[in-house]
Amino acid sequence: MRQTVFFLIIIFFLLVLPAALRAENPQKVVLENGLTVILWEESKAPVVTFQIWYKVGSRNEVNGKTGLSHLTEHMMFKGTQKYGKGAFSRIVAKNGGTENAFTGKDYTAYFESFAANRIDLSLELEADRMQNLILDPKEFQLERSVVMEERRSRTDDDPYAYLIENLYAIAFLVHPYRTPIIGWMRDLETLLHADVRRHYERYYVPNNASIVVVGDFESDALLEKIKLHFGTIPKGDAITQTVSPEPKQLGARRSVVKREAQLPFVFIAYHTPNYQSPDHYALTLLSGILSNGKSARLYRSLVYEQEVALDAGGYYNGLTTDPELFYVYATAQEGKTTDDLEAALTTEIHRIQDEGVTARELEKAKNQIEAEYLMGSDSNFFRAMQVGKAETVGAGYEYVLDYTQNIRKVSRDDIRRAARNYLIEDGKNVGVLIPQSKGGPE
Repeated sequence: MRQTVFFLIIIFFLLVLPAALRAENPQKVVLENGLTVILWEESKAPVVTFQIWYKVGSRNEVNGKTGLSHLTEHMMFKGTQKYGKGAFSRIVAKNGGTENAFTGKDYTAYFESFAANRIDLSLELEADRMQNLILDPKEFQLERSVVMEERRSRTDDDPYAYLIENLYAIAFLVHPYRTPIIGWMRDLETLLHADVRRHYERYYVPNNASIVVVGDFESDALLEKIKLHFGTIPKGDAITQTVSPEPKQLGARRSVVKREAQLPFVFIAYHTPNYQSPDHYALTLLSGILSNGKSARLYRSLVYEQEVALDAGGYYNGLTTDPELFYVYATAQEGKTTDDLEAALTTEIHRIQDEGVTARELEKAKNQIEAEYLMGSDSNFFRAMQVGKAETVGAGYEYVLDYTQNIRKVSRDDIRRAARNYLIEDGKNVGVLIPQSKGGPE
């Protein structure tokens, strides 16, 4: 009985819900000043999520000025002439809402979630700080110190994060994806108040932003309010940035880090295409088969069967402005070496290249990805996130509507071909963490 009920639930999510999502297609409008507005009505509960996405992240930074996008995100909460320092967060909390922000390689985004009758607050607050941020020099000095400490605690003092940062720096020789979102410490130390002001004035303009609202509202009425608050903000200069494409990798690269750490760790990454290639759906499923949960190939083989690792997994994200990395990783069991880990990880990749995947593995991966994606779409915030990200990187909100159907089309041959074409020796980047005892070698 339980299996029957579970099967019916899966059928609902995989067949019925995609059609329901399409029946509620969002409305997209571009205002005269270039601001993109996407409204997606969802009236199941009287709540609403407002997000504003700026097309600026670490991808838009140059050597010597890394970390600017993340630091500007911090400064966006430091007040305007109308709403002083801390007022933004206090107003949101007082009205029962939540708010935050995040910076990525391709974007910086800000969001608020409210009861539906409080949406006007988001419009007022976000329109105000899009054009009237104070950027006080003293606050800049304080916040730069906060970001530097954040970098120390999350990267410099974390040997595993430190290794991954080093690996990205060798995997990308030219493209700005090589630089960390938080910035290099030396750059943070030398950033100036004027740098943040120029960054804000260049990128925080309506023609470089997208507003995404999901929840309980009437689209035509809300659009008029958005026009009232944002429509009069002057259009900024056209933003053109030529990013040099990463040259083809012609041989394996290796980064070895010797740091005080508990256990050996190996991180292997390969260059792969982004959403612009249909292969990215096959790569998404390949990543799921290898690393989605404790029954996936890597965890099952390295942790349960071979007992060489305490943990094993991987990740692939095709929804990026430019091609990114497909990676796998493992943390060693006590007494096992990085050689053991690297050999085990590579063997699992070769197995898929040689033998392919089973029909059951593929169907399971499809069900997992679709169920996670569709059940996530039941959240206003998650749905707005997917739409905002897709629109910002260039895929368009249609990508979200078609995602599960395109996942369903992938075949076993597609998986094997993707593994053979992209997870190749000459495109391999290996990061190795060799633990050192305090004050000396292991």
